[in-house]
Amino acid sequence: MEERWNYKKAGVDIDLGDKLIQDIKDLVSHTYRPEVISGVGGFSGVFRLGEKWKEPCLVAGSDGVGTKIKIAIDLDKHDTVGIDLVAMCVNDVLCAGAEPIFFLDYLACGKLEAEKFKSIISGIVRGCEEAGCALLGGETAEMPDFYKEGDYDLAGFAVGVVEKDALIDGGKIRKGDVLLGLASSGLHSNGYSLVRKVLQSRGINLSDQINGKILGEELLRPTRIYVRSVLPLFREVEVKGVSHITGGGMIENIPRILLPHLGVKIYKSKIEIPWVFSYIQGLGNIEEEEMWRVFNLGIGLALIVSREEADKASHILEKEGEKVNVIGEVIEGGRKVLLVE
Repeated sequence: MEERWNYKKAGVDIDLGDKLIQDIKDLVSHTYRPEVISGVGGFSGVFRLGEKWKEPCLVAGSDGVGTKIKIAIDLDKHDTVGIDLVAMCVNDVLCAGAEPIFFLDYLACGKLEAEKFKSIISGIVRGCEEAGCALLGGETAEMPDFYKEGDYDLAGFAVGVVEKDALIDGGKIRKGDVLLGLASSGLHSNGYSLVRKVLQSRGINLSDQINGKILGEELLRPTRIYVRSVLPLFREVEVKGVSHITGGGMIENIPRILLPHLGVKIYKSKIEIPWVFSYIQGLGNIEEEEMWRVFNLGIGLALIVSREEADKASHILEKEGEKVNVIGEVIEGGRKVLLVE
């Protein structure tokens, strides 16, 4: 008799997917802002801007978590990569001076696993709550034979809003302005392909204890979300430029906000580099220049303000819970980054 096929037999469980969406609706609703008209469950989410803004500009950013997900899979711990996903997007949106207002996610996997799915979504919800934005919707794609068993990938995008006259585009940055560095929580979500290869080459296990800490837990430490601490600063100080230090490190990300004739001088001695970076560098015999080009090395967000407002800005940020230092200054120099002791 000829074999009968259906979608579930082919590897896609529609009923489970529908049930999981219903299960997480209440969890997701905790992220809703008053402007949300409709969210998870429909074909699209609806968000009303309202009268809060006079000349609103929408700012959008999209990103993923990268191969940090492989660490989560190896440890079977999936409740933090969702925070990373939100952080990578909302921190980018923040760079334009915008307040993130909603977020959408995309989860792709070979086979939908209920507990893993709920764990991932719980992290996304926590990230949205921390950023003050609504989880407005998303998509879950079950693709058997495309992903290996147990593998998955995450992507997402955030939308923010800022008044036209409050946009931050780097155009007001001048020679002599000060560079403030906000501490990262560790590796954040960049450089993991290099990190994983180094660990594999040396036979290091994620369960190993390094400096009294379990290595895998350190590598899964979530990306810091800077939204709630930096938005108050925008209301009190003229912030001329904001750079999210992701892939490419400070070497590549800070020049993105500079005018063509400007550069920055960074004082390495002013940056407290977390132990995990030195550990990976030593383990892999990585050159210092490569470290600066791949990792954040302890600075997750860089802000440029006038020298006169540097102390005030630092005080506000510290009050909001950030660890902040003056790490450099703006100089002449064709978008170059000069590292000095």
